[in-house]
Amino acid sequence: MTLGDSLAARRRDRFVGRVGERELFRAALDGEEPPFAVLHLHGPGGIGKTTLLDAFADLAADAGTSPVRLDARELQPVPAAVLEALSGQLDVPDGDGPITGPGRVVLLVDSYERVEALDDWLRTALLPRMPADAVTVLVGRRPPTAGWRADPAWSDLLRVVALRNWSGEESRRYLSARGIDGTAHDRLVDVAHGHPLALALLADVAARGAEPVGDALDPDLVATLVRRMVDSVPDTRRRDALAVCALARVTTEPLLRAALGTGDAAEPFAWLREVSVVEPAPGGLVPHDLAREVLDVDLRWRDPEGYRRIFRAVRGQVHGRARTERGRAQQEALFDEKFLFRNLPGILSPVDWSSWGRHHPQPLRADEHHAVLELVRAAEGEEAAAIARRWLAAQPEGFHVMRRGDGSVRGILALLDLTRAAPDEIESDPGAAAAWRHCRAHGPPRAGESVTQTRFVVDAEVHQGPSPTMNAAPVLTIQRHLATPRLAWDYLTLAEPDRWDDYFAIADLPRAAGADFTVGGGRFGLFAHDFRRVPVDAWLELVTERALARDFTLPAPAEPLLLPLAEDEFAAAVRQGLRDLSRPDLLARNPLLRTRLLVDRAGDGEPGPEQLAEVLRGAVGSLGRHPRDDKLLRALDRTFLRPASTQERAAAVLGLPFGTYRRHLTSGVHRVVADLWERELHGEAPAEHR
Repeated sequence: MTLGDSLAARRRDRFVGRVGERELFRAALDGEEPPFAVLHLHGPGGIGKTTLLDAFADLAADAGTSPVRLDARELQPVPAAVLEALSGQLDVPDGDGPITGPGRVVLLVDSYERVEALDDWLRTALLPRMPADAVTVLVGRRPPTAGWRADPAWSDLLRVVALRNWSGEESRRYLSARGIDGTAHDRLVDVAHGHPLALALLADVAARGAEPVGDALDPDLVATLVRRMVDSVPDTRRRDALAVCALARVTTEPLLRAALGTGDAAEPFAWLREVSVVEPAPGGLVPHDLAREVLDVDLRWRDPEGYRRIFRAVRGQVHGRARTERGRAQQEALFDEKFLFRNLPGILSPVDWSSWGRHHPQPLRADEHHAVLELVRAAEGEEAAAIARRWLAAQPEGFHVMRRGDGSVRGILALLDLTRAAPDEIESDPGAAAAWRHCRAHGPPRAGESVTQTRFVVDAEVHQGPSPTMNAAPVLTIQRHLATPRLAWDYLTLAEPDRWDDYFAIADLPRAAGADFTVGGGRFGLFAHDFRRVPVDAWLELVTERALARDFTLPAPAEPLLLPLAEDEFAAAVRQGLRDLSRPDLLARNPLLRTRLLVDRAGDGEPGPEQLAEVLRGAVGSLGRHPRDDKLLRALDRTFLRPASTQERAAAVLGLPFGTYRRHLTSGVHRVVADLWERELHGEAPAEHR
């Protein structure tokens, strides 16, 4: 006997109830012509749908068939993914030919709501290709869509069953199968009210010897039970493992190892697999949806500082993946990273958590241009569509789409690089022009730096409401941030901007003052961040700490942050630095300390006044390389390096008329400013090239 055989036997021994559903399925297997082709089972989370599907698989095997199982959580909601999964177990010819198997075809689909976007295709294209005696079971959280009821051809071939809670007798049989003492059955049954997940939680707690019963009238039954389950886990590492599992979108053993700070996470990972509210999923473990939320709230309340510690550890591991991965894997890591924030106070965002991480943005194809323009026209008007058409011609690679299960375009996101755009392209778009004016006024880009803009975010069904398209916006933009080494400004364009102010202020993407614009009668705003001041990793760290602090009053990150100065601001800072060369206390306040010129020079450390003095003295001394500049060097030397008491005294020491001395001094300062500005823009140059 294999371990799989042993596990299957345990499942069968503990299975109770669902007599009517099993008889219905058995009748379909026994008859040469089944009474239905599709059995649609639906019910809420925790009602036992997957367990019943396991029982159906056993019945099918007993009847001599090899059931084909599909877990929709493992599938992208596209026909190709379903056909590929089926082709490993059935004969699926190309085109629309009949699908056959080695024997009678029995198809069992779990978590059907995850591929509900394919409902029409499955009903009209896939299932009609099955043999006439095939039996398909669809199990999900929602009843069948109207399409099944509206199609008269399916009326005699569809059976729909809503799964209900267990009866009292079924609940007692389950507790007996779990080995729970019979004297506790009545009270446990009264508290659980027949909810299979609640009863499983009660049994878990009781099996550990803890008191499992709370107030029988408590409406938040599952919350009480999960809290009791955590109370009865004395091992700190296991409690931390539960916290990781509640926080992370999917828990893997490497993630658990990193979050727990231990070299071996095999034991807590194996323990998690045995917890009744934790289920295997593609790539790792996930808690039941209801249990996840309650665990998260309970553990945050129980140990706030421990919660923050685990949160930071999980985020660090996930962000490390986002830093090293590329393409789809990087998107998965970014979906995982934002998922962590879903329950933190103040972090309200336009997110559709029910579809989070299941739909990925993809590059636009040439044959989809028309669909993109129609989406923009329908959502934002003809003028907006004309603007989108011009950007499609200029930067087609910046357009990404969200596709439905049937391959049609549901949403678009346009990411533009304004520093690559021609002036007339920018000026012909009020949104791009507003972004460009704002960055020119508040910190223009220097040579080699980029200014980017997410110009269009449009979902066909809800425009900019919670949707797969809005879900993809932060993932796609952070991908761009990580891939742009010298990113200056980034702008996000949103309609009805007032409603976004609070959220994006928390996210350190404040509204760009004076940059609102109108197109086609609609009002839009820009939300902006200068990544030279707070680079992407420090920005994400800052947002994390603000969220964990709740009051959002934490100081800026300790990492040195760049301060991008305009050329006139830079020149003024150099002049002030020369005047303050003998005053380290004043140099410590000079804005040059936060420019690339000094931050790059300091490496991993933080630049201080001594490094700034060294840079300024070196820039003055470099004038001595050219004999024609000797008079400039002498003027700077007696003014800043070895200063005379007054400028008049400096002129006298140099033997120059005061006017001549002033001209030399002005020219020398101008040369030092120009040299340092060139190094700020382009990095340190070899001495012989300066």
